[in-house]
Amino acid sequence: MSGILRAGVIGAGVFGGYHAGQYARLAGVTLAGVYDPSAEAARALAERHGVAVFASEAELIAASDVVSVTSPAIAHAGSALAALRAGKAIYVEKPLATDLEAADAIVTEAARRGLVAACGFLERAGFAAMGLFDIPERPLRLEAVRLGTPSPRNLDVSVVLDLMIHDLDLALALTPAEPLAVEATGAATANDTLDEVDAEADFDDGFVCRFRASRIAEIRERTMRLTYPSGEVRVNFLTHAFENTTPFALNPNFEETPAGRDKLGASIAAFLAAVRGEAPGPLASAADGARALDLALAVEQAANG
Repeated sequence: MSGILRAGVIGAGVFGGYHAGQYARLAGVTLAGVYDPSAEAARALAERHGVAVFASEAELIAASDVVSVTSPAIAHAGSALAALRAGKAIYVEKPLATDLEAADAIVTEAARRGLVAACGFLERAGFAAMGLFDIPERPLRLEAVRLGTPSPRNLDVSVVLDLMIHDLDLALALTPAEPLAVEATGAATANDTLDEVDAEADFDDGFVCRFRASRIAEIRERTMRLTYPSGEVRVNFLTHAFENTTPFALNPNFEETPAGRDKLGASIAAFLAAVRGEAPGPLASAADGARALDLALAVEQAANG
């Protein structure tokens, strides 16, 4: 697809604002407008960028070449499938869907129509900028901690689908192996939504992953420790610093790269490049999103006992 791409954003919340801002500033794309069931939220976001508010999701999709789905997670699948069936490429914020049947339907529909379908796993951009995906050894062990303080956002899904899924995706991206067994414990709030989870996943090549996530912690922490045959890499996602004792060079100045400075911008730019045929695919595809969801739902099931 050549020429200036028209981008529509479904969902006028925080992430909808982020996506709209990217489409408004990136070259080769123009922000066509926004849709949200809340007319007030849609109007506020549209006025910020001087674009149209669409009265329905279908009208926004019809006026767009590419569509970002940034609505609450439970609505992702419906909007994504509507856009794909209309022949539009999609970028869906994580999680891709809230059940595997819907996720598989998105992957199948995108493949059937030959459309680009991306999933918003932004940490991949930082890992790529560091050079972590280029280490020629498979990791032996991964230990990830992702703690957040209480927030009213994303309470329609568990902490697994809200926070831990980022680390689940990174684990899956670091190895072609498949998870064999999952164990987990968790703590739920009064509405039975998991807010704290500790999990372990064992892969068929011996890779062992430990994950800890909370959205009711007293302080924020987002770290990962990767153990390789030749050494370790420790990453602090909050300070953007890392320690590397392996013999393989990582980019100490990755923060100065476009992806290091703006992970969402890098992810959306890669999506648009894939739509134009300038790249083989987005940073994370819908198939990646479905694979991460599969593991996340296994963690949820184990944590719920």
